Amino acid sequence: MISDLFFYQLLLVGLLWLCLRLHGMWPSERVMPGATRPPPPLPPRKRSSDPKPFPGLTRKPPCAACEQAHEHVPQPPGCPPPRIVPTRGRPRQVDTSRHFCPHPNCAYQGWTGRGNIRANGHPSGGPWRQLYCLKCQGYFQETQGTPMHGKRVSPDLLVWAIGALAEGLGIRAVARVFEVDPNTVLQWLVEVADHAAAFSQYFLHDVRVTQVQLDELFALLSAVKDGEVSEAEAVQRLSRSPHWVWAAIDPESKVLLALNIGDRTLAMAQSVVHQVVQVLAPGCVPLFLTDGFKEYATALLTHFGQWVQSPRHQDKGPAPKPRWMPQSGLLYAQVVKTVRRRRLVHVRRRVVFGTLEAVQQVLGVWLADQHRLRGAPQPQPAPACGGDWASRFHAVQGRGRLAPAAGIVSCVL
Repeated sequence: MISDLFFYQLLLVGLLWLCLRLHGMWPSERVMPGATRPPPPLPPRKRSSDPKPFPGLTRKPPCAACEQAHEHVPQPPGCPPPRIVPTRGRPRQVDTSRHFCPHPNCAYQGWTGRGNIRANGHPSGGPWRQLYCLKCQGYFQETQGTPMHGKRVSPDLLVWAIGALAEGLGIRAVARVFEVDPNTVLQWLVEVADHAAAFSQYFLHDVRVTQVQLDELFALLSAVKDGEVSEAEAVQRLSRSPHWVWAAIDPESKVLLALNIGDRTLAMAQSVVHQVVQVLAPGCVPLFLTDGFKEYATALLTHFGQWVQSPRHQDKGPAPKPRWMPQSGLLYAQVVKTVRRRRLVHVRRRVVFGTLEAVQQVLGVWLADQHRLRGAPQPQPAPACGGDWASRFHAVQGRGRLAPAAGIVSCVL
């Protein structure tokens, strides 16, 4: 009977033989005579993180708002009509120098302080005075062109109702509180909104600011609150509907430079930037801060661009075509936020036009002014914020409401 030791020795010999066979059959890197070893493969190239310079555009981006403004250029007023000096009767006691004749066929239409307006009592004992134009012999009330015109309701009731609407109370709720019809409240709201827009357009001009924040907002659907529709589906639906609220605000004075409602498209971005340009003073080019919506860059380049002739790189051949480039003083940066489950998890910065040093300088001066006005020492940025301006800037955005611009420095305060 053969012992187990013999089988173990036989198995060991077989394994050694198998190792020798595999070593002989395994391909080796033996260099044949006259052959050259191939060069080692190059390491993969790493993409540069430095931003590439803007190459420029061969055509100026079109803007429908600019074209419409050029078509309807308001004519400058001509010479003022002669002042009418009363020669009969006693001196007038009612000051009408701030009123003007609204009739389109009157030569004194739109001119104030020309002496052509006279007070004519209170018709039917009403609260508003009637005015009379000596030139066209027309009558009109002193509330002409205001939300009070043609209203029989008391001014206090109208003011309180509009104030309740401005505070967020619904139309039907205001109608129940003040005991009026909801359609009447809706009509008041429309008239006051038109008057406020005209008032803002007339008085808000030649504004000088150092930075402007632009953002587009969408209303939070009740179905999202109830969980019936996800946020992604809600954004997809709203992207095809004109329910986006566009806002441009100056964070220093908290003044809304532009406010509009429309689609989330390039045309709407062009319109909002056009409104901001109409409000700004000539030659004022502030720092623009937006979210990651790419159409802002085109809109800003349309209104703050210029033709630049590229230098020649060869002595012969045609000259390079001019490029539409941003102005030298234009600063534009984006803050791209990543939100997961309604929580801000990451903030990424990106300078589109200008340099990072110039953007940091503008924001640093503004933050220093804010701390100086508050009378508190300027704190150092927290380590979690990274100390960069992307942490300090949060665009005017929110769901269903305008977030206060003072929250920009929430990370460093």
